[in-house]
Amino acid sequence: MLRTRLETIYGFARLVDDAGDEAGGDRSVLLDELEADLRRAFAGEAEHPLMQRVTPFVRETGVDEQPFLRLIEANRIDQRKARYATWTELAEYCMYSANPVGELVLASLDAATPDRVRLSGDVCTALQLAEHLQDVREDLDRGRVYMPADELERFGITDLRVPLPHEFVAFQAARGRALLASGVPLVGSLRGWGKLAVAAYVGGGCAAFDALEGGGRFASKRARARATAGLLREVRRAGG
Repeated sequence: MLRTRLETIYGFARLVDDAGDEAGGDRSVLLDELEADLRRAFAGEAEHPLMQRVTPFVRETGVDEQPFLRLIEANRIDQRKARYATWTELAEYCMYSANPVGELVLASLDAATPDRVRLSGDVCTALQLAEHLQDVREDLDRGRVYMPADELERFGITDLRVPLPHEFVAFQAARGRALLASGVPLVGSLRGWGKLAVAAYVGGGCAAFDALEGGGRFASKRARARATAGLLREVRRAGG
């Protein structure tokens, strides 16, 4: 059951991300169509095969449509917004682009209390920040910059096609580790496989910032897909 739930999250996240990043034509129209089909899924009438899997997921977990809608909205934001003036703006974007994944995973574990959702939001924001730090040039190729403009200016950064200064990376890594600290009480509140999986992701986030600060890279894809895909792999190994 857990494997099926995580497959549903992963499939939905990839579908929406592909619509927002890879699809040809008017991506905003496509995202509108996905939202309409999501609403049909809540009524048990979805047309897309991946959306059809949302119906049993929500019936089993009781989760509402908001986390799904925020993931769609993140991709709408990407169509109209390419720069972020401050960390506050970027953190607000993460509330749409990354944090819903944590909420849905907690729902999959039947553990989505308000306190846990809040703590998981910090962890997901941290993982998204690590992703942004690694993918600066890739994002720039898409016409987007996910680093706060005021902080780039503060550190005298004008060319994002060259490696970021160590001082800037260290500053962002410290911010990320502070956010990941929310994972300690989150892990402590969970049991069984969920406890182990979330602990691994918190540890992985810390390792990612260590690698970035040391001038290296860490193996990854986009944060929202990486989290669910990794969890799915662990469930498969455990036979869950």
